Amino acid sequence: MDIAETPGPARLADFTTLRVGGPVRRLVIATTAAELVAAVRDADDAGEPVLLLGGGSNLVVGDEGFAGTLVRIANTGWTRDADIVEVAAGQEWDAFVSALVDNGLGGLECLSGIPGSVGATPIQNVGAYGGEVAESIVSVELYDRAAKEVRTVKADELGFAYRTSVLKGTDRGVVLSVRFRIDPSGQSAPIRYAELARTLGVEIDAKVPAAQVREAVLGLRRGKGMVLDPADHDTWSAGSFFTNPIVPGEEAAAVLSRIAESAEGKIPQYPAKGGVKLSAAWLIERAGFGKGYPGPGGRVSLSAKHTLALTNRGEASTEDLLALAREVRDGVEARFGVRLHPEPLLINCSL
Repeated sequence: MDIAETPGPARLADFTTLRVGGPVRRLVIATTAAELVAAVRDADDAGEPVLLLGGGSNLVVGDEGFAGTLVRIANTGWTRDADIVEVAAGQEWDAFVSALVDNGLGGLECLSGIPGSVGATPIQNVGAYGGEVAESIVSVELYDRAAKEVRTVKADELGFAYRTSVLKGTDRGVVLSVRFRIDPSGQSAPIRYAELARTLGVEIDAKVPAAQVREAVLGLRRGKGMVLDPADHDTWSAGSFFTNPIVPGEEAAAVLSRIAESAEGKIPQYPAKGGVKLSAAWLIERAGFGKGYPGPGGRVSLSAKHTLALTNRGEASTEDLLALAREVRDGVEARFGVRLHPEPLLINCSL
């Protein structure tokens, strides 16, 4: 099998939306599922460390890089059978969502504008504006590296929760394709996010044409620097760097009381499994880290449009980014007693 291979030099900074990350020893580009399986299997057999890369939108790699093989997941395309669509893992996510909407198909429009590839979406249960992929995923086709076999994993086996699944934090399963259930009527999923509902002029849980929702979501995301634009450093990010913290139910009253004593205004809060989900952006801002807050040397900063995004202003290193992330995390914890956790995957670096 002829797999595209580049022995080097290659830098992670060239493949991630944050544009940081050091060199890799070897780069392999897999354009089909079979090539992807072969590339990972061959590296495993050779005892070579493997780093899987899709769109690079949820990845932070250390300045020393990765001493192994970087496998670029580049299989693309999708097929439809009635209300089920199977999509290749390397397919650009937003191009897929756009095509669904253009073809009068609904269900994923709230997730418009999210950078990255389809294969990454089940791993962290990608979500935005009141929707999550867990609501639409039927199953995932993956390569089990331990068993050395391809198998299908149904949605109820994936352990979906807020921004996570059983696939997150482990590289045992390599996603090859994802199956989604879509709505052939062209209507959107129920609108659950208040800001989106206001923008559309509808009530919570209303359904509207998917195309209207996509247009509204893209507008909201652009206003927050969350649609990739090479000319806009506010989009040189990994999206929301911190997840919204979930406070266990038995601790919620004390935590909320401390927050109320420490800052003006009521923190946005939402019911969550096992507790209460709080707004990380609210906590960051009230802890003194406003939009545009600078990091080391001004090489990184919080986005000027959205406090949850840590951005590369053009010449940043990974350590610059992590230094700012630590400052924000520690400042929020010192002020409110709530610890924030990173959403992107950290490779050869840590907070």
